Amino acid sequence: MTPKTGLLEVIALTAVDAERAQEGGADRLELVSDMASDGLTPSVETLRDVLGATDLPVRVMLRDNMSFAAGDLDGLRADTARLIDAGAREFVFGFLDLESEIDVEACETLVKELDGLPWTFHRAIDRARDPLRAYDQLAALGCDTVLAAGHPHGVAHGLSVLQRLARREDGPRLLVGGGLRAQQVHLLRAGGVGAFHVGGAVRPGGWESGMDTVDVAAVREWAALVKE
Repeated sequence: MTPKTGLLEVIALTAVDAERAQEGGADRLELVSDMASDGLTPSVETLRDVLGATDLPVRVMLRDNMSFAAGDLDGLRADTARLIDAGAREFVFGFLDLESEIDVEACETLVKELDGLPWTFHRAIDRARDPLRAYDQLAALGCDTVLAAGHPHGVAHGLSVLQRLARREDGPRLLVGGGLRAQQVHLLRAGGVGAFHVGGAVRPGGWESGMDTVDVAAVREWAALVKE
């Protein structure tokens, strides 16, 4: 069943992004660094600046390389502890193994560090061998949200998978993002999706333009679309 009010999550890189996303009506932020690497762990300093600039929930990325491998797991554990000490209370991460299966061991390692804090499994699921089976594994791991486009190349290619995931009556909440276009929202909402994730779509010229500041008017348009 589609929620009466949708959720809009906006990618933020800075405190200015956070302020503008909140002004535009975003419900939650995903805080990352280095979008040229598709989003990595932000610094403690950036986290503190963002938490001081907004009262929106902030989900903080835990990722140290462009792939979906865990990389330096000890380093990620240390980052997690530092970010929690700095005020982080929600997180985003997700890892696959060499067989394109959920790296359960790596995920469980970070879950222990979180000690019950909520987290999103990000778009690694789009590259999993079987996204539907992976979704069931993620429910067992305890994440409350799965960010997915349904396909490595984005929402336009993944609509059928997203519609199947949206029909699940239990498990993590489906958050749709990754090349999401405004004209796709109505169809997705009709299929049961209630949560949406945007980044380049709310920035002048997208990520490629180098204009990496959130545009208030664009967020406002997306918020209206998601919550209408």
